[in-house]
Amino acid sequence: MDCCMEPQWPADELLMKYQYISDFFIALAYFSIPLELIYFVKKSAVFPYRWVLVQFGAFIVLCGATHLINLWTFTMHTRTVAIVMTCAKVLTAAVSCATALMLVHIIPDLLSVKTRELFLKNKAAELDREMGLIRSQEETGRHVRMLTHEIRSTLDRHTILKTTFVELGRTLALEECALWMPTRTGLELQLSYTLHHQNPVGFTVPIQHPVINQVFNANRAIKISPNSPVARFRRAGKHMPGEVVAVRVPLLHLSNFQIHDWPELSTKRYALMVLMLPWDSARQWRVHELELVEVVADQVAVALSHAAILEESMRARDLLMEQNVALDLARREAETAVRARNDFLAVMNHEMRTPMHAIIALSSLLQETELTPEQRLMVETILKSSNLLATLINDVLDLSRLEDGSLQLEIGNFNLHALFREVLNLIKPIASVKKLYVTLSLSSDLPEFAVGDEKRLMQVLLNVVGNAVKFSKEGGVSISAFLAKSDALRDPRAPEFSPVLSDNHFYLRVQVKDTGLGISPQDIPKLFRKFVQSQPLAAKNSDGSGLGLAISKRFVNLMEGHIWIESEGIGKGSTATFIVKLGIPGRSNEIKYSFVPKSPENYVKPIFSGLKVVVMDENSVGRMVTKGLLTHLGCDVLAVGSGDECVKAVTYEHKLVFLDINIPGAEHFEVAKRIREKFPKRHERHLIIALTGNSDKLTKENCLRVGIDGVVLKPVSVDKMRTVLSELLEHGFLFESQ
Repeated sequence: MDCCMEPQWPADELLMKYQYISDFFIALAYFSIPLELIYFVKKSAVFPYRWVLVQFGAFIVLCGATHLINLWTFTMHTRTVAIVMTCAKVLTAAVSCATALMLVHIIPDLLSVKTRELFLKNKAAELDREMGLIRSQEETGRHVRMLTHEIRSTLDRHTILKTTFVELGRTLALEECALWMPTRTGLELQLSYTLHHQNPVGFTVPIQHPVINQVFNANRAIKISPNSPVARFRRAGKHMPGEVVAVRVPLLHLSNFQIHDWPELSTKRYALMVLMLPWDSARQWRVHELELVEVVADQVAVALSHAAILEESMRARDLLMEQNVALDLARREAETAVRARNDFLAVMNHEMRTPMHAIIALSSLLQETELTPEQRLMVETILKSSNLLATLINDVLDLSRLEDGSLQLEIGNFNLHALFREVLNLIKPIASVKKLYVTLSLSSDLPEFAVGDEKRLMQVLLNVVGNAVKFSKEGGVSISAFLAKSDALRDPRAPEFSPVLSDNHFYLRVQVKDTGLGISPQDIPKLFRKFVQSQPLAAKNSDGSGLGLAISKRFVNLMEGHIWIESEGIGKGSTATFIVKLGIPGRSNEIKYSFVPKSPENYVKPIFSGLKVVVMDENSVGRMVTKGLLTHLGCDVLAVGSGDECVKAVTYEHKLVFLDINIPGAEHFEVAKRIREKFPKRHERHLIIALTGNSDKLTKENCLRVGIDGVVLKPVSVDKMRTVLSELLEHGFLFESQ
């Protein structure tokens, strides 16, 4: 445009007016559009082309600025306006080109967005279809859960089937459903249960039927012909039969038990479930309904398996209860027999210890009198034999304690070499009668003193050596004793014997070899049984009880040892070997016992002069013997024969009270309680001692309960009574049963 343009006709001026007005409104519109774009960008959080909108807004602003500046060009204007107009048009042209190029790039993207939109619509349609399937599966699952809950709520087979058929019939609107079970022979299927008849009979179908094979070979529910043999039992309709579906039901794999009328299965087998839609119905089986049937068939299989196991476990429980009742009856009978045996042993214990008490006590009293050497030897032999006999009586009568493991060893220090020499002296007279030699060999490293149960060890040794002498007719017996080395402790015949060496103890190995009759190898294991003797030895030597080796084995086991016998056969002699664990004096952790030294042989001066003692014993012989022992030791003894007399006789002057506890025993414990009640003050307390033939745990507990200060086991010698009195006066009680 020229700066000094003049209009040539009025129409041109009018056109200029219109252009002026148009440019104004165009500029106004251009400036409003960016404001709208800015509002759109602020409100849209996910628009992907914000930079495009910014560029497009700049283009529109520049176009609006160009039209706005153009308003000043309709009149006379300066060069500055022309320059500004030119710059605006140049910028508008640049931005326009850039926007055009940008649109070339984003149009394919916009087209692809449209393609993705169509793809998403298709996906949405597929998702709708899948949601329909999911809803149908959820409906099926709901029915399955409901059926599973109903089925699993019981483990009764008939209830399971009834619940299943009723729920299936209600859920799927069935006319009939049935379960065919294989017979025991496995050759036929038998109609076992239906919806309308719980126990139908008379319907069987060969298991090799093509339809049945087809169903059994499929792992899903399949449609079968309504005229199939497994579907013919339902009631007939007027027109068309409904569709029929059959599915297999896996059965529990049974091999070791039978369940009443349930088949015994050793291979994989199936039952057959048949479901029928109503007659004259155009309805067909749908996919989710077939899936429901398949799942229910599996659940029924699991429930029936559990029911089968429960039925078997119930029968096993009933059988176990019957066995428990029988065992309980046998236990009560055995307990009655044990009580009767124990009562008999307790009576015999007391009755046999009483005369032994008299023999040993009177012999020990006789020993402390003036005797010739020959008489003294006789008395000592009587005492030794009596002590051994008392020990044997103890072993026989305490056999029940040996068997139940309640027998405890009497641990103390003793001379080991002297023990072997004493055994040799006891055996030699017997061997000399049979003209047998007996030799003893003690190794140089064998300790002279040891810690252990001297009596039990001596008894084991006497049993073994005595058997060797008894079963030998000629030759002799050799006894060897030595320390058992670690390599000689293990015995393949007794793998459970696992000795452990230490500095506090050692293992004594004793070997007794004889030239006797020998033992056959098959009889050796029987030798350590109670009341058993080897054949033919028992026939030739019938004077034995068959208890010696059995008791010896138990004693050796108590001493943490092992005993065995070896023989090459009949007529070739035998060798008995045993190993026992003994402590080393001064190193052993065993309880140390205090011993009162014996008096010299001719020393008879009483050492308890003036000690007042009351003795209560219902047996006149026992009362006389106990009184004689105490009188010999210098005591002032008052002997009474009943509990009432004892309570009346005890006064403040008496220091000791000896109560003989016999088998009835209860009133004697009451005597002790009455004495305690008669003299309740501590300084008036008497020392009460129980004389008894029973060393069982119950007797000791009863004595402790009524306040008895100690228990002395019969028989009692002078030395034993002297030790008891010394310990009582020194400590006020006995540490252990004496």
